[in-house]
Amino acid sequence: MKKPDVYKINDVAELIRDNEYVGRGIIIGRTPDGSRAVFAYFIMGRSANSRNRVFKVNGDDVAIYPFDASKVEDPTLIIYSPIRKHGNTTVVTNGDQTDTVCEFLGKGSDFEEALRTRKFEHDAPNYTPRISGIIYGDNDSAYKLSILKSADPAGSACFRQTFEYEPVNGLGHFIHTYVCNGEPIPTFVGEPERVAIPDSIDELTDTLWKNLNEQNKISLCVRYIDVKNGSYEQRVINKF
Repeated sequence: MKKPDVYKINDVAELIRDNEYVGRGIIIGRTPDGSRAVFAYFIMGRSANSRNRVFKVNGDDVAIYPFDASKVEDPTLIIYSPIRKHGNTTVVTNGDQTDTVCEFLGKGSDFEEALRTRKFEHDAPNYTPRISGIIYGDNDSAYKLSILKSADPAGSACFRQTFEYEPVNGLGHFIHTYVCNGEPIPTFVGEPERVAIPDSIDELTDTLWKNLNEQNKISLCVRYIDVKNGSYEQRVINKF
């Protein structure tokens, strides 16, 4: 048996280039020079309802709105704030659990406790996982990623996995809702994938946007946060 390279750092372009549908994705990491914490969040969609979305910046937060409000079929799973700041902490998720995490942080609780009150989405038969990330700006930009996913095809129970990372220069971790396209769509499995983080925000933004499936990609947000003072650069791209 070939020995696996457990320390391999992947090119994120190679992970997504030929994958028709990875769903929603979160990347969190640190630039090679160590000066900035990084996150990226993107959404994809297969249906008209899912594709009818745009990212809008509201101060330090990012919200999702319908591109054409007259075409909204079910707003509960497509309209939410995926990115919010809570003090020096940044929260990014693929659903309204962003608000749940910020609410619990405001009460002095934590990321894991907040997500224990939530589960995967109720969109049978896919049971889309809820993926979440948090960057602690007051703790050397340590970060966590979480996935809440169905235990079986019937959605009878929820498995909750949290991954905690000390930042490593040039390294990021990538988690996404699905492995690939399918009917039903297969849920992400295993640990978040190790990916290279460039020093340039435009390089990461361009790499992600150019390599996400052209038909299914919808919106992308990338933010580079100065670990010393919390200031940041941000790029937002909407297909529509």
